[in-house]
Amino acid sequence: MFTLRKNIHWQVWLLILLALATHIFLLHHAGHLSWLLAIEDGLCSTFIISLSAWLIVLIIRAYPTTAAIYPYAILISAILSMIATTAGWEIIKWWVVKDNDEYKKWLESSIPIRFLFIWMVCTWTATNAALRKNIAVSDSRFQQQTDASVLLKEAELFKLRQQLQPHFLYNSLNSINALIMISPSKAQEMIGKLSDFLRSSVQRESETVLSVNEEIQYIQSYLAIESVRFGDRLVVTFEKNFDENAVLPPFLVQPILENAIKFGLYGKTGAVAISISIVSDNNMLVITVSNPYAADQQPPKGTGFGLEGIRRRLYLMYARTDLLTTTSIDGQFNTTLKIPQRHVQGNTDR
Repeated sequence: MFTLRKNIHWQVWLLILLALATHIFLLHHAGHLSWLLAIEDGLCSTFIISLSAWLIVLIIRAYPTTAAIYPYAILISAILSMIATTAGWEIIKWWVVKDNDEYKKWLESSIPIRFLFIWMVCTWTATNAALRKNIAVSDSRFQQQTDASVLLKEAELFKLRQQLQPHFLYNSLNSINALIMISPSKAQEMIGKLSDFLRSSVQRESETVLSVNEEIQYIQSYLAIESVRFGDRLVVTFEKNFDENAVLPPFLVQPILENAIKFGLYGKTGAVAISISIVSDNNMLVITVSNPYAADQQPPKGTGFGLEGIRRRLYLMYARTDLLTTTSIDGQFNTTLKIPQRHVQGNTDR
């Protein structure tokens, strides 16, 4: 910004010098004045015009609003043009004319042309200053609206993230309560793992994106808690084929897994296999969680907030509604999460 203002100042000075040189040249060659008279007249006229333009800019900037600013600018330019023409006449008459009657007559005949020229310069300067003020005010309002929109979006994202965690915490505390009477050692183990998991969650609160490996460690911490609840009944397998630079927002995969465990293990007594596939595909990180599904043996529907909350977060972050899909095929319920990888140029199998 400082460099831009500095360049503008140099351009203004260059424009003034160019106007002065043009004025002197026209007075000497077209007006047939001597070089001395042309230079003196040019200096006075250029000073008056420059001072008028500067005053107009200050007056427009001091205008308290943008309402009716263009009529105001034109009115100010007309008033200052008359003042500048009169002041210029008096200064030139005092400094330049002296006893030169021929030059005085020529000067008097040129006053209408001088007024017209000064009025054109002042009007252009006034409308340009008004336009700049309008643009500046519009930019300021747009920036305020943008900032408010960003803050609102961040607040909603924070709220969604905060709402996801209590579902898991509620279930874990219920399990610990049940294990205290049946198996105190397992209850103690689960409390320790839950403490580590919640500490990790707090550390991730300030992160907008994480590497896939960090997310896998977080998922494994979550699964360690669930394994205490369900023991050998819970079997989780991973398929990893993702780009090493792949990233994803935190707190997206764990609610999907929680949903898969809830619906996969309900009403079953044997082992249940849940698979997690994490692959890179054309600048997209694709995470698929599959669990057994039987429509006639499912827990009562809860609030349904888990997947809906994830879908809302994805829309707020990427402005897309197609990044979370679910399908049910041959007794398998598949939840597919897609995360755009804006920085990834290609796939690297690993």
